[in-house]
Amino acid sequence: MKTFETVKFEINNGTAVITINRPQVYNALNVQGKLDIISAIREANKEASVRSIVLAAEGKAFCSGQDLNDRTVDATKGPVDIGHTIETEWNPLIDAIKNSDKLIIAAIQGVCAGAGLSVALAADMKVAAPGVRFISGFSQIGLAPDAGMSFMLVRQLGYTKALEFALLGKPLLSEEMLGYNFINRVAENPLQNALELAAEINKLAPLSVKMVKKNFQFAQEKELGEVLNREKYVQRFLGFSSDYKEGVGAFLEKRKPEFKGQ
Repeated sequence: MKTFETVKFEINNGTAVITINRPQVYNALNVQGKLDIISAIREANKEASVRSIVLAAEGKAFCSGQDLNDRTVDATKGPVDIGHTIETEWNPLIDAIKNSDKLIIAAIQGVCAGAGLSVALAADMKVAAPGVRFISGFSQIGLAPDAGMSFMLVRQLGYTKALEFALLGKPLLSEEMLGYNFINRVAENPLQNALELAAEINKLAPLSVKMVKKNFQFAQEKELGEVLNREKYVQRFLGFSSDYKEGVGAFLEKRKPEFKGQ
């Protein structure tokens, strides 16, 4: 079975389990992390024995988004083109989740922040532990939501509530996310519950599952590509700003940022 640097990959009873394994950085994703998840999803889709995929994580966090220590986005070391990072890393990851022929269930045991929230929301079905915090976090470092988050937040929360959530940084808890229909279930053991849900999916006709997913995506998300493209250009603009450099510096130095609108 194929092995990966930043994720664990195993197949159990027709379900491929992909586990993000960077707990030391709260499962923040560097370049390799994104590439590994994409590759693992493709591997699962190639396996005829696989009927469903569970995306899980080790440690306290599901995914805290972009690894800000990754040199490709570290604005403290000079200008960075975040639009390029979005185009070549994050958007392909969201596309891999969305375009998977096998249904993907996220087992969310801990905090989802930044683009990590985008990853969780992109999954077809989601099971979260009680009290998990879901955080946008982009505005706190001088950026805007990306990786499809703009698309997903507005459709689920509506413009007004989505704007409040994205700008003010106040978390939404699992129970609130369930109320907004972002997730399917709240369970004490989200991985076990996700595997049980996957077992139910595995009993269904694979072509039926695939086509229901594709039809529902077409019905809801036919403009997603345009949103992804706009997010890329906006993030490129913001990534070159002084405020982003200050936001990342403040994050790494564990202090409050001082934004100047530049």
